[in-house]
Amino acid sequence: MIVPDLPGSGFSDKSKKPGTIFRVNDLWAQLMTDTLGYQKFGAHGGDWGSTVTEQLARSHPDSVVAIHLTDVSFGHLFQKPDDPSPAEAKFFKKNDEWLQKEGAYALIQSTKPQSLAPALSDSPAGLAAWIVEKVRAWSDCGGDVESRFTKDELLTHVMIYWITESIGSSFLPYYDYSNATPLTWLREGIKNWVGSSKVPAAFALFPKDISHPPREWAERFFNVQRWTEMARGGHFAAMEEPQLLAEDIRACFGMFRH
Repeated sequence: MIVPDLPGSGFSDKSKKPGTIFRVNDLWAQLMTDTLGYQKFGAHGGDWGSTVTEQLARSHPDSVVAIHLTDVSFGHLFQKPDDPSPAEAKFFKKNDEWLQKEGAYALIQSTKPQSLAPALSDSPAGLAAWIVEKVRAWSDCGGDVESRFTKDELLTHVMIYWITESIGSSFLPYYDYSNATPLTWLREGIKNWVGSSKVPAAFALFPKDISHPPREWAERFFNVQRWTEMARGGHFAAMEEPQLLAEDIRACFGMFRH
């Protein structure tokens, strides 16, 4: 199993060019095929990882045998249909309500990331507050963050951002996505027309995640072959419910093993 960091997050190198979020999928494909020698591989992701994983399937369908996601990439919310199903309409309404209550972080990270970053890089308490608040709000912890994560786990995540000074660079996918040029979106549109629908997709939905789309929404963009509604867990599934997630990933890719 290969577990890479997104550029600018944690111990990975910081990108020197804008628009990196649109190029990471090519980097991953090169890593798997040219560097590591895998002709075929599967990919899993959630949050920004689901965006990159979808792009990977869309742009490299000859190499990607299947993908496994914990959400529908948030960029599709800008593609609301004129004929939503009742479940989709309910999902859009809940998402709009969530953005009003919880979405300010994304707006500032999309518009003024370098105004926020110096303050967080200068204050370990501020950095911890910024990160742990989201871990508490987005996990299946019922408001008690230490019921799901130990202090050591929380402090480890904060320390990774602190010692690498990478909180600012970790914001850049938001900025890149929100400030992409018309030419970028034209290229992405062409790739979407080709589509990731050729590649089989599996979804594992955790009940306390920040987004809980219905299957018909996913089927508008993906070749959905497996859909699992988990009994527990939230946005940080790999930390909260590692066994449940690992079992579902194994079951997914077991379907496509030759």
